[in-house]
Amino acid sequence: MKFAVIVFPGSNCDDDLFYAIRDGLHEQVAFVSYTETSLDGFDGVLLPGGFSYGDYLRSGAIASLSPIMNEVRRFADEGKLVFGTCNGFQMLTEMNLLPGALIRNKKIKFICKPVSLKIVNNQTSFTTGYKDQTLIELPIAHGEGSYYCDDETLVKLKKNKQIVFRYEDNPNGSIDDIAGIVNERGNVLGMMPHPERAIETLLGSTDGLDLFKSMLTTHTEGVR
Repeated sequence: MKFAVIVFPGSNCDDDLFYAIRDGLHEQVAFVSYTETSLDGFDGVLLPGGFSYGDYLRSGAIASLSPIMNEVRRFADEGKLVFGTCNGFQMLTEMNLLPGALIRNKKIKFICKPVSLKIVNNQTSFTTGYKDQTLIELPIAHGEGSYYCDDETLVKLKKNKQIVFRYEDNPNGSIDDIAGIVNERGNVLGMMPHPERAIETLLGSTDGLDLFKSMLTTHTEGVR
């Protein structure tokens, strides 16, 4: 499986994703500039965290209009795997590939710390490697990570089992403790925590590695 890590001006987690795939998953991975217009030859797309375009307008808003994002949308429409963490999650909501929005944290402070998450749906392309309802620990680092959606969207998310991760101790005021969601088709995941920063013991947790292993399993075995 070959992964593309999209790099934007202001990305700062692109290297983390690159090494997670190369050294943790032992699969092919390459950086792809936001100015490119093709993702031919890739099987999965990863949108990194950071502060693309300095978070001007809204986090992820300008990045969502970059040339490469037409290809990211094509990937999603074709049912291929698209993953966005932190700023990448914000981009996916700006593109309407995922519902809702990420707004300022409840206490209006930047939060950087490990948090506990519950796996609330292990039947997605990104979570088959986890046991359902188990707790994992991943780091967060964001100032605009509070997930928000209207009541109608929340009902729909629950009905379709699109909520994948929930915070155990909600750090940012996200509605319904939501930390990560998938689209209705199940091939696009956005989450605020950083699994790429939890792939080896040296980093304090290996809980993030199973997310990338799940993507690999989905691609090779068609499990979804």
